[in-house]
Amino acid sequence: MSGVALAVEIVVVFFLALFLLHRYGDFRKQHRMVLFATLLAWFLCFLIVFILPLDVSTSIYNQCKINSNKDKVAAPTEFSNQSSNVTAPTTSPKKVCFKPWSYIPDGILPVFWRVVYWTSQFLTWLLIPFMQSYARSGGFSISGKVKTALIENAIYYGTYLLIFCSLLIYVAVSPKFNLTWSQLQVIGITAANTWGLFLLVLLLGYGLVEIPRSYWNASCHGHLLLKTYFKAAKLMTEKADAEENLEDVMEDVRGASEAIKYNHPLRKCIDTVLRKCPTEHQERMGRNMDDYEDYDESRNACHSKKNLVKLHKQVIYAVQRHNRTQVQWQMLLEEAFHLEDVAKNEAGAVRHFQHSFTSSEPTSWLARTLYTPTIEWYWECRMRRWFYRALAVTLMLFSVALVWSECTFFSTKHVLSLFAIFIQLAEKEYNYFYIEMACFVTIFYLCYCVYSTVFRIRVFNYYYLAPHHQTDAYSLQFSGMLFCRLTPPLCLNFLGLIHMDSTISGQQREQTAYTTIMGSLKVLPFIAKGFYIYYPMLILLLCIATYYSLGTRCLNMLGFQQFMGESHMTTDLVDEGRELIRREKRKRQRTEDGENRRREWRERYGDPRERTAGRNRNTYNELKENNEAVMNSSAYAPVSRRDRSDQTELLQDVEPLDFNAEEPADTEERRYTGGRYLSTSLSRGRIFDDV
Repeated sequence: MSGVALAVEIVVVFFLALFLLHRYGDFRKQHRMVLFATLLAWFLCFLIVFILPLDVSTSIYNQCKINSNKDKVAAPTEFSNQSSNVTAPTTSPKKVCFKPWSYIPDGILPVFWRVVYWTSQFLTWLLIPFMQSYARSGGFSISGKVKTALIENAIYYGTYLLIFCSLLIYVAVSPKFNLTWSQLQVIGITAANTWGLFLLVLLLGYGLVEIPRSYWNASCHGHLLLKTYFKAAKLMTEKADAEENLEDVMEDVRGASEAIKYNHPLRKCIDTVLRKCPTEHQERMGRNMDDYEDYDESRNACHSKKNLVKLHKQVIYAVQRHNRTQVQWQMLLEEAFHLEDVAKNEAGAVRHFQHSFTSSEPTSWLARTLYTPTIEWYWECRMRRWFYRALAVTLMLFSVALVWSECTFFSTKHVLSLFAIFIQLAEKEYNYFYIEMACFVTIFYLCYCVYSTVFRIRVFNYYYLAPHHQTDAYSLQFSGMLFCRLTPPLCLNFLGLIHMDSTISGQQREQTAYTTIMGSLKVLPFIAKGFYIYYPMLILLLCIATYYSLGTRCLNMLGFQQFMGESHMTTDLVDEGRELIRREKRKRQRTEDGENRRREWRERYGDPRERTAGRNRNTYNELKENNEAVMNSSAYAPVSRRDRSDQTELLQDVEPLDFNAEEPADTEERRYTGGRYLSTSLSRGRIFDDV
């Protein structure tokens, strides 16, 4: 199995990252560079999570071999020092080291970790932030976008350089150290891990409490439904604000487009801005515009390229915000309708789950066969709440164990960290499969608490991971950047929890290959012996604050409405959200009833278009048969070939009349010429237009 487990996991992780990117991103609409950078970032971070348990089991096996060799060397010395009256020394039993099933040969993992780590660091600190700013820049040229991206990323680069320079000055001033390339590399890695650990502890303190509590609240349908109403009221306000902002920006675009004519030097910039606008606004702005009117330079002095760059950036942000709120609203509606259906089916006597609306998502034949309405009723109305409660209790115990281990993993003489105790017990029994599964589950839960916290908070509501290909490019890039930035320090913190990092724990044992790429943190003892050990203890204080919802209460006092249970503001927003959901439900019900009536009409009487086409064909065939009968009759003289062809052409030009077909009142023909939408209106008056 040498190297096979590593190769298999690399392939599995790649397809897992590709599947998640297909679920959240849109391969057809989004830029390929955005998709490639996001896929690479996710792939590298998932590799760290999946391969690190194999690295732990391999290092435990190597430590066993080292201990076995020490015993062999020590045995002859011990026997030679015995007294001469002993005739035959007793040999101690040989310690057998069992090779793990996923053993990776020496020399592979160090190279693998260097490639994965430095590639992920290049993505998170240089490429992805630059691509984010470049994509949202309002510049009309490559140089302009690059300049804007560099200015906006000065904050990111500034924080990193500040930490790096402070550590560099400390090492340079200290007389104990001589700066070498390897030490500079360690300082850079330490600076990145320090920045990540600082953010990691803040996010973990929230996630370790909120994740189990969210699953417990999810088991209570009443509480979940009220919270959904509350979120609907808040989201409707944000949605209306986004629509108003988009309309205001479109008015500015309309004014600039009307002022800057076809022969203006900045007309190409206006065309670029128009292409970023929604289609309906493009069509609206393209009507009744005279492109052949020369521009007046004095009248258009206010429209400079700098103003158009600012307008372009406003358009990109407004369209992105509008699309995001639309997606969030549709997903929230589906969730609210489903929760109302669950409440209705729980109160009903029939054990058969009934939906208010048919699902728009296609379901496979296997899913329809296995997940029948009866099974769905038992799951949604009976089993789901108990499953979620059991899961919440399990996650709560896991969180308590993690908080205890974070606060006590510095104790090495008396091991207090629960995860270190479990790994050491499994190490004595050579249970490598248990070691790898325990490591993977722990790292996965830590990642879930950290990353879900970020997208649950949604800093300034810019980032949102929406399934069904609805995540925008900016959120995809942000997720990739965040994963690459937080995963390495998270895994380093995990190795400290299980006492596999000798720099932090102080134990002399075989290092993991992942720890070797971090270098020796003894170069910076105040980081290794101070910050990395005692700073994670703040998780306990953050967990207590999260348990009592101190952050939520502070936000509510500052005017940011949060769901607080029985407060007056919460009740008002819940009532408002309930009325909004009822309105949307009635609207969807009317739409679905209209579609059902049209479907029944087609099934009973057929498609009106097909009937019209059939009558046209019958009329044409009758005219053709009558004409042929007249021409073949003996009463008429034979006609020449030319006359016969003329008659055939006349027959082909006949257009049968259909008095039931409706003719559109106004037919518009639009064309896009010179960056402008030109429209020609062909109106036909009818007698009853004024009725």
